[in-house]
Amino acid sequence: MKIISFTLLYVFCLLFTGEANAQNTKSVSSPDGHLEVRVAISNGKAQYSVHYQDKVMLENSPLGLVTNEGDFTSNMSFEDASTGKIDKSYTQDKIKTSAVQYQSNTLTYTAKNEEGKQIAYHFQVSDHDIAFRYELPKWGDTRATVVEREVTGFRFPSATSAFLSSMMKPMTGFARTAPSYESGYVTDAALESTTAEFGYVFPGLFKIGENGWVLLSETGVGSNYNGAHLSNFKDGMYTVEYPQMEQNNGFGSTGAQIGLPGFTPWRTITVGKTLQPIVETTIPFDVVEPLYEASQAYQYGKGSWSWIVWQDNSMNYEDQVQYVDLAAAMDFEYILIDAWWDERIGYEKMEKLIDYANSKDVDVFLWYNSNGTTNDAFQTPLNKMNTSIARKKEMKWLKEVGVKGLKVDFFGGDKQETMRLYEDILVDANDHGLMVIFHGTTLPRGWERMYPNFVGSEAVLASEMLIFSQGVREKEAFYASLHPFIRNAVGSMEFGGILLNKFLNRGNKKGQERLTTDSFQLATGVLFQNPVQMFGLTPNNLTDVPEFELDFLRKLPTTWDETVFIDGYPGKYSVLARRSGKHWYIAGVNAENTAKTLKIDLPMLKGQEVSLYNDDKERQPTLQTVKVGKNGELTVTVQSRGGFVITY
Repeated sequence: MKIISFTLLYVFCLLFTGEANAQNTKSVSSPDGHLEVRVAISNGKAQYSVHYQDKVMLENSPLGLVTNEGDFTSNMSFEDASTGKIDKSYTQDKIKTSAVQYQSNTLTYTAKNEEGKQIAYHFQVSDHDIAFRYELPKWGDTRATVVEREVTGFRFPSATSAFLSSMMKPMTGFARTAPSYESGYVTDAALESTTAEFGYVFPGLFKIGENGWVLLSETGVGSNYNGAHLSNFKDGMYTVEYPQMEQNNGFGSTGAQIGLPGFTPWRTITVGKTLQPIVETTIPFDVVEPLYEASQAYQYGKGSWSWIVWQDNSMNYEDQVQYVDLAAAMDFEYILIDAWWDERIGYEKMEKLIDYANSKDVDVFLWYNSNGTTNDAFQTPLNKMNTSIARKKEMKWLKEVGVKGLKVDFFGGDKQETMRLYEDILVDANDHGLMVIFHGTTLPRGWERMYPNFVGSEAVLASEMLIFSQGVREKEAFYASLHPFIRNAVGSMEFGGILLNKFLNRGNKKGQERLTTDSFQLATGVLFQNPVQMFGLTPNNLTDVPEFELDFLRKLPTTWDETVFIDGYPGKYSVLARRSGKHWYIAGVNAENTAKTLKIDLPMLKGQEVSLYNDDKERQPTLQTVKVGKNGELTVTVQSRGGFVITY
């Protein structure tokens, strides 16, 4: 009798628990109905799951924060839920497309902890994108809190493989400036093998077996919060992790201080059956707004840059004149003058150099060391950007002498203190009519839209490592085939490419041999999106590369009205189409060891005669006119470590 009673009680408890969970489970779907998020509280813990076309893309994964005013990770109970819609359009001239229509359905799910303090989970779901964040209301008289950690998780189905770049160990690397988002990638890796000690940077790409693809990232991080990253794979999932204490020489909190009511940044999840939504997503910009107005209309474009190939020894007046002349000959808008200019050229002579550049219709970007106390980077100008007093004094001079932009280097951390420095530099620069590129830096998280004068970040294993590392030169094509699907999918990427020397040094006769073709280099000018591009051309290229390559670079846009995924697989090859006005550029690269013949579908160019920049079997550059089929198909053979560009 007791056994029967116990069994009945057990069944009753199961039914009661199931009914309670069903009552607090809320869902929101995309406008087209294919993408769904379900949110619930189970055993006192908030969780969510993601389904696409009735396939599980993320299994039940945890939600929650720990603050100094309360724990919101356990003993939670459901309070309320509401739904809504968003339909907005905006224009943005610095991202992969210039006009965006964003439509999403929303769910606000409110819960409380055992102390009765509320937290809300805000979800916005568009046809291929999910953005979610936490809202912390004002609790009584409490007006501020510190978010100490986050348990947000991503639990993928077992068939998933990962494409990830590891977080660098703090206070390592050159002059103890790490982390700076300059690691390599693992591709198609089993989740159990992704055990990097310090986790993985955003964004992270995942192949969900045969069900499709997921891209994880975050956006909306400014002075309001810290930058986060993914943990390594443990307990069956990845979680959101905050910066390590060792970053920035141990200065600053690892958490975030926010006023109440307040919001965390957005976590973003892009989902697709194919890679097309991954490449074409605009979610990093859809859910943020400009934080201030541009002080003027900023001009984007291309620039010459001596340091990348000619290095430190080029920091003298005579060599910079050569690079001004190079920029003028190429119809480039800018020259970037890099480290040591203050010591080796000097402020007085720099004014003369700026005047000379302007006489050639070339404007100037100047390099600065961001550092004051957070690492050991020693290049000058130093101690000019890390304090408000020094920064405003320097920027006043920059404006007076006609400098148009800054490249600020060596940040090395994602703490809220560092995010404030990024924002302070941008705000002050805008007040003085200056654009800003960041180098040795973190991922830009919606900054193209948030900050009108932000024009790009490195945050990638970029062109300088092609100069320094044989291993990176050998993997150049491999990395290039990844960036459209991962790093460059969520933010502008200032790579500093287009290297046409056969040897990546001043002599161009022996040494660091370039292993990719000229057509590959031209293709990366299209594949890598950034509104201001500083290219690695050298003065000798004006006479030692084919004229048609130089003409291509003279005409190449740096801003785009539309971006379309054509074909590819990360780590193997990639083909994208970008449109500027009425002109189309279709570019591809091949990272595999043998030539690859592609039949590509170009519906926008049906029956049209187009220019094809490609490599012959001897890997020499060619230019020919070809006709796209009436069905929009064109067959192109791409050499190993080669590339192509189609223009119309």
